Amino acid sequence: MTISNSSDAFVAFERVQKSYDGEILVVKDLNLAIGKGEFLTMLGPSGSGKTTCLMMLAGFETATHGDILLDGRPINNIPPHKRGIGMVFQNYALFPHMSVGENLSFPLEVRKIGKSEREDMVRAALDMVQMGDFADRRPAQLSGGQQQRIALARALVFKPELVLMDEPLGALDKQLREHMQYEIKHLHESLGITVVYVTHDQSEALTMSDRVAVFEDGRIQQLAAPDDLYERPENSFVAQFIGENNTLNGVITAKNGDLVSVDVEGGLKVQALAVNCGGVGDATTLSLRPERVSINDQGPNKTEAKVMELIYLGDHIRCRLVVSGNDQFIVKIPNGANQKHLMVGETTPISWQSEDCRALDP
Repeated sequence: MTISNSSDAFVAFERVQKSYDGEILVVKDLNLAIGKGEFLTMLGPSGSGKTTCLMMLAGFETATHGDILLDGRPINNIPPHKRGIGMVFQNYALFPHMSVGENLSFPLEVRKIGKSEREDMVRAALDMVQMGDFADRRPAQLSGGQQQRIALARALVFKPELVLMDEPLGALDKQLREHMQYEIKHLHESLGITVVYVTHDQSEALTMSDRVAVFEDGRIQQLAAPDDLYERPENSFVAQFIGENNTLNGVITAKNGDLVSVDVEGGLKVQALAVNCGGVGDATTLSLRPERVSINDQGPNKTEAKVMELIYLGDHIRCRLVVSGNDQFIVKIPNGANQKHLMVGETTPISWQSEDCRALDP
């Protein structure tokens, strides 16, 4: 789903800025258009501005400058409870003194929905998250994963068109977290709602989203589909933040169409795709994914590397090498029958294709 301008958008940020002290901007001139029915994730490290954007959209924070629009109308001055937005937080925020059913009924009572209709809506929402038998329990009688399902059901019970989720799976263990990622994704697909999701977990963002906005220093560094972000990062920050990445620093010595020749520190000469780099004589950082490197000398870029560490991970072996002075160069070797067997301390040829290596900002 590509939404190019805010006039087509269901949610739009137009030149939005946020400062808490009048001097330092935590969100800098944000323009973002989110389509109806889209699952958009705001991803970034702590302090990058992603949660502040979500809180402005929810109405818990006020933009210092610019407009936030929902379905074409500005909502800057509309209080949170009148925006009709579902919210799911990391800490669940369930009322401990109420039963599960009462927790779900509460947002419906606030909206003046009659008792029998309320009961039907609560039952439907609980069934949606496979918690139909738990209506009479208190939150304290539920596990963390069950509480998170109830929080999700409460956000969906009044059938909002927009649901905001702030690190909702952060408190769950790895296996349950992965299971809930798929559940939320399936709910999104079956209900057709618009979801804006905040996380600092990149694998979560890649698994669930239609598009991901990578935040750093109050700005979106790149906005793209998950495979685009991973395969085609536009700058060094995104390349490093999304997935595992090898970097080699060097100087551009020649440009030929889409390719550049780079002299890497340590004497290696590399051909790479010119993505976000200067001209001849300028410094650049090369970005290369571990799974794009082969343990052979068949590619156009080839060198000898010393094996420092081998870690067995089941489906692949994670191999740490020294390449041109960089002792943190990682190669992921698929665990297959005809794969060359490496030993720590030996020297091995490695190679890669020029188009898999991206010349980015230094």
